[in-house]
Amino acid sequence: MILFLLTLSIFLTINAVWLYRLDIHWLNIDQTVRMAPRRIMSNYYQMLGYLELPWVTDLKMSDFPTSFTGMIHFHDVKQLFLVNNFVLLVSVYPAIWYLRRLKRYTERWRLIRPMQVVMVVPVVLAAMMAVDFNDFFIAFHRVLFRNNDWLFDPSLDPIITALPDTFFLHCFVMAFVLFEAGLCWLYWLGRQSFKHAGDGSNRSVK
Repeated sequence: MILFLLTLSIFLTINAVWLYRLDIHWLNIDQTVRMAPRRIMSNYYQMLGYLELPWVTDLKMSDFPTSFTGMIHFHDVKQLFLVNNFVLLVSVYPAIWYLRRLKRYTERWRLIRPMQVVMVVPVVLAAMMAVDFNDFFIAFHRVLFRNNDWLFDPSLDPIITALPDTFFLHCFVMAFVLFEAGLCWLYWLGRQSFKHAGDGSNRSVK
């Protein structure tokens, strides 16, 4: 269930094209790359299509050429995205089955302790990110990637100018909020079950 919530949060964040559309204006990306917002979004869709669709094997952006090392990094990112989507798909049924089972046997209270523990993780990561996002972002890449191909040269991979660090900050915040919200919802279900179980016990005693 935790894997389902995590991968769902990542999937929703990846596909939050509305967030990037807003950031084009908030972060003045269109002025930085000197390109119309609609044209930037067209390139963004091309990039997202490559990263998300298994049958798209070549990254071709109309206005942003990609270097050899840049292509390697995008390929690595594509693999991570596809793994996330696969885990999301295979975890849907077990998560739903487990929730139904807990409901059937009135054991949703079992969610309380695990959710309390896991809920700390996004908070800790968010605190680290708030202290120094640059160091957090670098550490994040070093954990996920075995090379330095993610260090883009704007002259060779101009797409990086259209993907400022603040946009990635917004993505991390969104993913953390979604994940934490899911955990809080499960915790709330557990508390409600525990409360109702307690009420039922009191009525039985009376």
